[in-house]
Amino acid sequence: MPPSLAYTDKGPGTTHRTPLLLLHGHPFDRTMWDPQVARFSAERRVIAPDLRGYGASPVTPGTVPFARHADDLAELLDFLGVDAFVAVGLSMGGQIAMECCARFGDRVRGLVLADTFATPETPEGKRGRRAMADRLLAEGMRGYADEVLERMVAPYADARVKAHVHGMMTATSPEGAAASLRGRAERPDYRPVLARVSAPALVLVGADDTYTPVPDTEALHAVLPDSALEVVEGAAHLPNLERPEEFNRALAAFLTRVDGAA
Repeated sequence: MPPSLAYTDKGPGTTHRTPLLLLHGHPFDRTMWDPQVARFSAERRVIAPDLRGYGASPVTPGTVPFARHADDLAELLDFLGVDAFVAVGLSMGGQIAMECCARFGDRVRGLVLADTFATPETPEGKRGRRAMADRLLAEGMRGYADEVLERMVAPYADARVKAHVHGMMTATSPEGAAASLRGRAERPDYRPVLARVSAPALVLVGADDTYTPVPDTEALHAVLPDSALEVVEGAAHLPNLERPEEFNRALAAFLTRVDGAA
């Protein structure tokens, strides 16, 4: 039976290199990873899904918890015959990668967490996410996209990157975005999960990220038993798009280590 999610699946065919699973943030879609798909699909299998409620994947109104996202990903990986992979997640995608570690972590051979955090939502944060979900349903995505664009990417980011990011946000279904916001509000504390991760990890963050500042990312790095930390200069919340060469260089070095261990 075909998987629920829309996805990109590219690569050279049979290879000893570990496949990549790329998990986008909110409120984006799989095109967020275009620079990484282009760079790494020549050497390994690269899978980039649209998460439920985003891009071309189905919209489920109400609340979509992270457990549902993880179930979707397990279904997709099983359909594609991928037993082990490197999980790369940015922002909400990073938290969904943590949920995957909690649910089927034996399949995760490497973990890359970009511009994300493991702590649970505060009571104030829960109220804020629920209020934003209600706003998106009432008003649509454009006003929100206009407001947060220069936090998602730095004000000095390339105009083409800004246009891509704004376009992803305004194309997202308000119902899908709201459902994930409600689910994200109820996420657990992932620090105990990360403390048990035996696979190598890479933590990245844009130096000018105000959503997940560098000190927060340093705390995440400290929880993981075997991790490296990379601060990407000249980037905010989406360093993979703002500074793709620097992001890809750090990811390539990490993948060489993972492949060697495998």
